[in-house]
Amino acid sequence: MKDKDQIILAIESSCDETAVAIIKNGREILANVVASQIESHKRFGGVVPEIASRHHVEQITIVLEEAMNQAAITYEEIDAIAVTEGPGLVGALLIGVNAAKALAFAHNIPLVPVHHIAGHIYANRLVKEMTFPLLALVVSGGHTELVYMKEHGSYEVIGETRDDAAGEAYDKVARQLNLPYPGGPHIDRLAHEGNPTIDLPRAWLEKDSFDFSFSGLKSAVINILHNASQRGEEIRPEDLAASFQASVIEVVVTKTKQAAEQYNVKQVLLAGGVAANKGLRAALEKEFEETHIDLVIPPLNLCTDNAAMIAAAGSIEFEKGKRAGLDLNGVPGLEL
Repeated sequence: MKDKDQIILAIESSCDETAVAIIKNGREILANVVASQIESHKRFGGVVPEIASRHHVEQITIVLEEAMNQAAITYEEIDAIAVTEGPGLVGALLIGVNAAKALAFAHNIPLVPVHHIAGHIYANRLVKEMTFPLLALVVSGGHTELVYMKEHGSYEVIGETRDDAAGEAYDKVARQLNLPYPGGPHIDRLAHEGNPTIDLPRAWLEKDSFDFSFSGLKSAVINILHNASQRGEEIRPEDLAASFQASVIEVVVTKTKQAAEQYNVKQVLLAGGVAANKGLRAALEKEFEETHIDLVIPPLNLCTDNAAMIAAAGSIEFEKGKRAGLDLNGVPGLEL
C-alpha cells in the first residue's frame, strides 16, 4: 500500500466533537467516526469547556479503535498522523494533540499539525477536486471569513467578522426565542415556516470591505422582542427567524459574490458548521447558477466538525513537507 497510496489518520477535538478519520490519497474516506457531545451541553445553552475536555478523554481511544476497525488497516500502513492544532478550546485541543503525539511516538509516524479552518475548507476536496484560484466562504460558530486561495495550502483572509460570527449570532437569537442549543438548525427550520416581514438591519460596513458584523443584527432582534413584550404584543417566532436569517444570508451571499468577481476565481467553496443551513445553501446556489464560477457545497456530515476534513487538509500539508515535533501544543487562537 505504501508505495502508491497515501494513508492519513487524523484527529479532531477542537470543540465538542471527538473525531478520528482515515483517508486515502487525500480524497477517499476509509473511516470517519464522530462522537458528538451536543446532549451534554444542551442544558447549559452552549459548550462548557471543562465538560468538553472530559468527554474527549473518555471518547478518544474508543473513536480511534472504531476508525481503525472501519478502515481495516494497521499502523504500519499509515503515512502520517494529522491533528487539529487550533483554533479551539485549549483543553479540548490538548486531548487530540496529545493522543496524536502518543501515536506518532509509539509507531514512529510523522506528525502533521492542521489549522481547523483549513480543515473545513478541505472538506470540499472530499467532494470535488479544487480548482484555483478559489474563494472559500467559512461560516461556523466561531468564524465567518472569506478566504482566497491561489494554490493548495495558501490562505489569504480577505474578509472576516469584526464581532459575532454568524453561528454565534444564530445561537444568541435562538436563546432569545427559547430554542434549544445549538440554535442554527432550529432557526433555519423556523425561518422556512415564516415570512421575513420584520425590518432588520444589514451591516454592509465600508464600501469596499468584505468584512462582516452580526452583533448589531443580534441586538436589533433582542430589542424588537423586548419592545414587543413591554407593549404586550405577540411576535411570530417564525417571522422573526425568517427576517433574521434573510438579513444574515443577504449580506453573506452578496459579499461572497462580489469577492468572487473581484478576485476572478474559478471556484467558490462553502465551509463550516453553518454551511449546513438550508437557506444559505439555496441562496448561494441561486446566486451562482448563472455564472461561470463552480460552486461546491459539502454534504451535511462534512459541514460540522469531523476528522476527515482534517485528514484532507493534512494530506496537502504532509506532501508539502510540514511536520511537527513532540513539543506540539494546542493553540487556541491559531491564525490561518
